[in-house]
Amino acid sequence: MQEIYQSSYACLDNEAIRLEKIDSDNRSPFFRDVDKIVFSLPYSRYIDKTQVFSIIKNDHVTKRIHHVQMVSRVARYIGRRLGLNEDLIEAASLGHDLGHVPFGHEGERIVNEISLKYLNRYFNHNVHSVRTVMNVANYGYGLNVTVQVLDAILCHNGELECKEYAPKKKSINDFLHEYEETYVVKDKNKELVPMTLEGCVVRVSDIIAYLGRDIEDAIRLGVITYSDLPENIREFIGTSNANIIDYLVNDLISNSLNHNYLEFSEEAFSILQELKKYNYEHIYHAIHTKEELDYFRKVLWTVYEASLDDLKNNRGRIWNKYLTNFSLNYKKNNSYEQIALDYVAGMTDDFLISQYESIVKK
Repeated sequence: MQEIYQSSYACLDNEAIRLEKIDSDNRSPFFRDVDKIVFSLPYSRYIDKTQVFSIIKNDHVTKRIHHVQMVSRVARYIGRRLGLNEDLIEAASLGHDLGHVPFGHEGERIVNEISLKYLNRYFNHNVHSVRTVMNVANYGYGLNVTVQVLDAILCHNGELECKEYAPKKKSINDFLHEYEETYVVKDKNKELVPMTLEGCVVRVSDIIAYLGRDIEDAIRLGVITYSDLPENIREFIGTSNANIIDYLVNDLISNSLNHNYLEFSEEAFSILQELKKYNYEHIYHAIHTKEELDYFRKVLWTVYEASLDDLKNNRGRIWNKYLTNFSLNYKKNNSYEQIALDYVAGMTDDFLISQYESIVKK
């Protein structure tokens, strides 16, 4: 199939590299990665993982599955307008949060505490997304997606906003070295830069996709009102998710055409920073009570330590339901502490809670 991209900065299909060789078929390599991700079991579990609001019974509040689809739509549109490889963008967008834990970022902070205590390694959801794709999915055999997709997932950190996003050339060894460093170097996760312009698109689309949507969810739940939003943003770009996405995306595209980097105007970047600051102060840091946070911590620690105990004593659901079909290499090459972490981190919110309740009722 002939590849035609408007941009000379696009990552071509014939540049795709994998950690393990694979027989070719009629699909292009990055299109094939989309299939590998969408048909995986970790992708299925997006359906009941928290985006921002945990233990909320409202069918219209965003779950992790909605978020990754929104990131994919935003990123593919940007990629199309810039003449980039949409299949690479879609695969990375849909796979970027496969390693997110129950209870969203609050859960991630707790799992990091667990990981530091039992494994002496830092836990970050973007890094665990790569581990999930490489080493845990498909019963421990991994999905064998391209390094370009793995790298875009690793470097997607949407909590760090930048005015400019420029790719950095990497070899396979460079990627693997960065990946391993994130476990042992405290702030390495904040230094990661994608190897492709497509990876940069996914990274910026993550933040564009969640800012307005999280505001709408917060309004829907009565946490804030439209009139609470900063006045200059209400008057200048509007208050809906569509208004916010439209403004930021169009500004990014107009400032990035024909460049090997992405860039916001000073004005748009200032607005993005103001929106993110508002969300953190009035939504993310305000939505959970101390009792809820204590509950999240108790649930995650209890289920993790019970799972670890079951592993050591060759009993329980983790053996009967989780490890039964896993590869021998996965079982041999991972400590019980790591296996228990993979197990708990991969749970949906409801399944985690059901495991906790079954443990405390014993």
